[in-house]
Amino acid sequence: MGRTKEIRAVLFDLDGTLVDSAPELGAAADKMRTDRGLPSLPQDLYRPMAGAGARGMLGVAFGVVPDAPEFVALRDEFFVNYENRMLLNTHAFDGVAELIHALDEKGLPWGVVTNKSMRFTDPLTQALPLFATARAVVSGDTTPFAKPHPEPLYEAARRLCVSPTDCVYVGDDERDIIAGRAAGMYTVAATYGYLGAQADAARWQADASISSPLELLQWLNEA
Repeated sequence: MGRTKEIRAVLFDLDGTLVDSAPELGAAADKMRTDRGLPSLPQDLYRPMAGAGARGMLGVAFGVVPDAPEFVALRDEFFVNYENRMLLNTHAFDGVAELIHALDEKGLPWGVVTNKSMRFTDPLTQALPLFATARAVVSGDTTPFAKPHPEPLYEAARRLCVSPTDCVYVGDDERDIIAGRAAGMYTVAATYGYLGAQADAARWQADASISSPLELLQWLNEA
């Protein structure tokens, strides 16, 4: 879809869009298996579900669903495991550092809107130099709502002092596109994230789709 307005700010999802945290999420869940004497599972099983956080990881590790009676206790244990190791190997996807540098050079303010709770978002973004120039970091519990509700995106736009309609939101999950569209933002589907070929991103009806972070620059430069 074409653009009718100039983009004045860029917002990103975090996990699966800017950083690859799947190894640590999977390891946190897998430790729960090995602690119980169960065999370890390959990372390839965990990775496609990394965007779903605890729900996805526990679903792979134990086949439990959020309404199961044991889910809350397992989730809390998973959170502790993840918190203890989340900075070990989490890293930016290839091309993300160059993308952020280019946005800074253009003078385009940028920020993060994630469903990850502040308990994890704040230490992660404070530890990685990549986020030094982020003008807004909105977590899943910053507002009373999480994506796909648009309120976290509205909050980020307020912090950047721009209209939501002047922003683009980039994410690797359908709920990101739903939230962005509900907020009146342009939306870009990042297909290099966790879902990849398993998701029919075209069905999300984003304004654009990118298979690498640097493709966003080309889209931003289009007339």
